[in-house]
Amino acid sequence: MPFSQRPIVILGAGIIGCATARQLLLNGFRVVVVAEFLPGDQNIFYASAWAGATWHAAGGISPEYRYLQAVTHRHLLRMAQEDPESGVCLVDAREYLEEAPSENSSLWGKTVVSNFRELESGEYPQNFHCGWSYQTLVTDPTRHMPYLRKQITALGGQFIRKRVESLRELYAMFPESSVFINASGLGSKTLTDVRDDKCFPERGQNVFYRTDKCRQMYFRNGKEYTYIIPRPLSEGVVLGGVKQQNNLSPEVDMDVVRDEIARAHRLAPEVVPTNPPEESLSYIIGIRPSRQGGFRLDSEQLGQQTILSAYGFGGGGYAFSYGVAEWLVKTVEKSERENVIL
Repeated sequence: MPFSQRPIVILGAGIIGCATARQLLLNGFRVVVVAEFLPGDQNIFYASAWAGATWHAAGGISPEYRYLQAVTHRHLLRMAQEDPESGVCLVDAREYLEEAPSENSSLWGKTVVSNFRELESGEYPQNFHCGWSYQTLVTDPTRHMPYLRKQITALGGQFIRKRVESLRELYAMFPESSVFINASGLGSKTLTDVRDDKCFPERGQNVFYRTDKCRQMYFRNGKEYTYIIPRPLSEGVVLGGVKQQNNLSPEVDMDVVRDEIARAHRLAPEVVPTNPPEESLSYIIGIRPSRQGGFRLDSEQLGQQTILSAYGFGGGGYAFSYGVAEWLVKTVEKSERENVIL
């Protein structure tokens, strides 16, 4: 079978798998997505349904990974400007730092975002060292994941709901395919021929507070890590955050709820009151697919098969999504070139 007619098989239908499927389809490839959870599902292990999903420059990463985030910003910005159905919105942001930014901080993001400026003394609370303001992008996952599913299907992509126990099981399902993408997230810990012990579950629990003050993001960098992520299309804000390694509880921890509301109030009392009305609150729980040492993004050749790995993004899946997808597309094209030319 000619290479262009062999389906590219993606394991995992989270934001990484679905963004990649969309970009491959737009580039003319056939795509099949195999996953236990699909867009629209609300299982806590389907982290892409619950993510904060803001674009925020990551600190402590290489220039190559910074560029992946920059590419993601470019794609999300176009969606925000041209496609309301995507659930992507442009919002104002304020970021406060408890200490001076380190040499490899998130400050590099000023080369990507719009309207960046350093706040002057008096424009941020006295207990912070410094602050920045800029425009950034937020994605509403309750809209974006169904949007991706609709786009993938319209472009001719196929979804198969199936839990597989190994990559070899995928190879047997698609003997004609030669490129497989492992975007299985936490699944890479249990796949029998991957067994990545660096992967671990990380529980996140957020508060959704319904309010009309939902156009401004706040982010606190430091020991009291806190964020207020606006959801303009859902008329509210997401308050967080918390990271609980190896905690799989689906039950709402009210101590966490009270702590997140208190921290959010300290960060932006003009948005979050001390005691928001109970009827204005709901709770979000998701198990992030995290990985010690950071995410895995690479390619390897196993006989006639090319295996691409893209997993372990923790809470950064949306911020890296379309940049990672473009990297994977280019790697698939390299495989195509080697099959066609050689």
